[in-house]
Amino acid sequence: MSKAVRPKKSKPSVSIIGSGRLGTALAMALSALGYPIQAVVARRLSSARKAAALVGQNTLALKADELDLLPPSSILLLTTPDDEIANTAKRLGGARRILTKGGVALHTSGALSSDVLKPLIGIGFHPGSLHPLVSVSDPRTGQKSLSGAFYCIEGDAVATRMARAIVRDLRGRSFAIASHNKPLYHAAAVMASGHVLALYDFATEMLVQCGLKRGEALRVLLPLLQSTVNNLARSDTALALTGTFARGDVATVRRHIKALSNGPEEAIEVYRLLGDRSLKLAARNGLEPKLVKQIRRTLATAKKK
Repeated sequence: MSKAVRPKKSKPSVSIIGSGRLGTALAMALSALGYPIQAVVARRLSSARKAAALVGQNTLALKADELDLLPPSSILLLTTPDDEIANTAKRLGGARRILTKGGVALHTSGALSSDVLKPLIGIGFHPGSLHPLVSVSDPRTGQKSLSGAFYCIEGDAVATRMARAIVRDLRGRSFAIASHNKPLYHAAAVMASGHVLALYDFATEMLVQCGLKRGEALRVLLPLLQSTVNNLARSDTALALTGTFARGDVATVRRHIKALSNGPEEAIEVYRLLGDRSLKLAARNGLEPKLVKQIRRTLATAKKK
């Protein structure tokens, strides 16, 4: 006698408030996994309709001032800018019809804790946060990036359980941190992503000063950055460090500082701060103490002319 086949459990319904790049990418990714996307909300109706079309199903498109029209959903995903989350949660707190029994509300801010969603507790939602550690610059490529990414989750027990289930479906990996550590966690993410781009822009500007066109400068530096990321994937930061500071090239550091004195205004200060950190990595990796001392003195005395 053949065994009865259990029907697949249906995925919980989702409404997404904030259909920018991340919100739309999440809508597309979750829809592809079988999550019914009930509605997407944007400041402008045209943006909401564009996001709904990318989802590829009968998804309601709403403007930000139409939150009272949200259909009942099991999951609310707030993907608005950080500064809008508290006000959005307050407004949602007055829309009791959006609740599905046992509902979960998750925001995607890296810097804010689930405390900002307290107004939703009053209408029966469990608050939490789900922050993907990826850079999403376009919804379509972002959808792919979300698969296999790391996610920081935080919130009450029900919310974190739902967040983990979403991450598993996305074939990602999750980790949890205490609510009070969210700002520090997010600062780390900014340092590893946004600030790397700022440094890359500095380096590009320096090559332009050398005579390269900006587009060419962007291209020639990219393989260098990629090789550094590859090294980091295999080793700790100290072991992955290469170049001037790893070798302890004192004279080269002096040449760099002299050249930078004629470059962008902030370049020397950035070079000094990051050079000091690189020197600590080099010392950890066994750089001769005499060289460490000489380079540290050189960095300390460097000034913009």
